[in-house]
Amino acid sequence: MPPQVEPKRNSRIPVSLTESEFNEFIFPHLPVVKLGRPPSISSFKRFNYIMTFLYTGCQWHMLPIEKNADGKPEIHYTSIFKQFKKWAWGGAILKIFENSVVTLNKYGLLDLSILHGDGTTTMAKKGGDGLGYSGHKHMKSDKIVAFSDRRCNVISPMVTAAGNRNECPLFTPAFDFLKSMLKKLSVTTKGLIISLDSIYDSKCNRKKIFNANMIPNVKENQRNRKKTKRGKKRIYDEGIFDERFRTIERVFAWEDKFKRLLLRFEHISYHHFCLKLLAYTCLLYTSDAADDS
Repeated sequence: MPPQVEPKRNSRIPVSLTESEFNEFIFPHLPVVKLGRPPSISSFKRFNYIMTFLYTGCQWHMLPIEKNADGKPEIHYTSIFKQFKKWAWGGAILKIFENSVVTLNKYGLLDLSILHGDGTTTMAKKGGDGLGYSGHKHMKSDKIVAFSDRRCNVISPMVTAAGNRNECPLFTPAFDFLKSMLKKLSVTTKGLIISLDSIYDSKCNRKKIFNANMIPNVKENQRNRKKTKRGKKRIYDEGIFDERFRTIERVFAWEDKFKRLLLRFEHISYHHFCLKLLAYTCLLYTSDAADDS
């Protein structure tokens, strides 16, 4: 088993960015508008309004819009929502997340020796697309499969699906996105350990990991088996598996800091997914957000 990494220092998860941070990490990935009249407020203020919406969990029309010199709201809340949709469907929010991962890797703040994967389910009470009733969770929901490194940095937030979908077949698209992210980081996959829960235990998933020159550390799913399975003993380290409670499970707990993600209110699943991307980006920008405990 690889040695334990140094835990992150205790610091707060940011829920907004300064203008200098915005100009350095966010603005280069936003679309440039060359036609039409200039916007009433800057992209920096629009972005922080979206972050306020994500953090407080309020409705769009309840955003605390600042007043202009005439005593009127400096922008209508519908304009903030339209800007969010434009950045989401234009791919800007995904680029912002990917650039955050690349930046951490550039400064050597990632530990990719072990990657922990798992899924998380979000209850949806208002309806919408991409939902399903989970008999295990007893609620209508959607889910996401994500991977994190040993320092609680989300590397791959794919893939989303209805709450009644089994996570085992969702591993393929999630793993493909993970490999594309590692390629962008110029990281060799040889020898990397993929640690997964028993729900992902299948011959197909193990083969995909082996074909990528990675090492699967997947807890065996007994599936009501009464006898030991015949054949070569599978690779499995209980110590590596236990790390998931200090990595990917901790990330899902930090996600609850953003009140808009406690329940899914968005009718369009991609909008909810983009809000998750913004939350994961905040977790990346505080690479030292964990408690030392």
